[in-house]
Order: sequence, then C-alpha cells, then structure tokens
Amino acid sequence: MSSPAIQSALSQMQTLASQAAGTSAKGQKLSTVVGEGGFANELHASIQRINQLQQVASAKTTAFQSGDPDVALNDVMVDAQKASVAFQMGVQVRNRLVTAYKDVMNMQV
Repeated sequence: MSSPAIQSALSQMQTLASQAAGTSAKGQKLSTVVGEGGFANELHASIQRINQLQQVASAKTTAFQSGDPDVALNDVMVDAQKASVAFQMGVQVRNRLVTAYKDVMNMQV
C-alpha cells in the first residue's frame, strides 16, 4: 500500500475510534441514537464488503492466471492485500466482540 493510502486508512480508523468514544474529531459530543440500521446491520454489511473484496481478488487472480491481458500483476497483488487486510480486520473485530461478550456474561449482577 502507498503512504497516502495508509494515511487515509489511519485517518478513517481514528475517526471511527472517536465516534465509538462518543466524540467527534473536534471534541464535540456525538449523538448515540441508533439509526434504522443498527449494529447488526452494520456488522452484516461489513462482512458482505469483506466477502466482496475476497471475491474480486479471487476473480482477478483467476483472470491473471488464465492469461487475461487486461489484468496486471500489480492489480492482482493490491486486491489480494486489500482482501487480506479486510479479513484480518474482520477476525480482530470478531475476537473483540467475543471478548466483550464474555466480559459482560461474567459481570456480577
């Protein structure tokens, strides 16, 4: 990945982290009202995006291996890395959710 792409990803992660903390990047309090989608729909959409990235990477890999002149090796490698990073992020989110669930279940009431 190029440096601007890394900076963009870091910026997005920082924005998401501040939103999760309930503040905006300017320090203002954000609304915590859940829209019509909710957490489950966002999680489902994220899994679908990860799946789509993996399918695109697989399709480009297959096209490159079959000798398609319109598919360059660098495109195949970039798409494979995007899919890999997205999958790793998804696994980490799942691990955090499982840990949070276990922590909540172990709380004394």
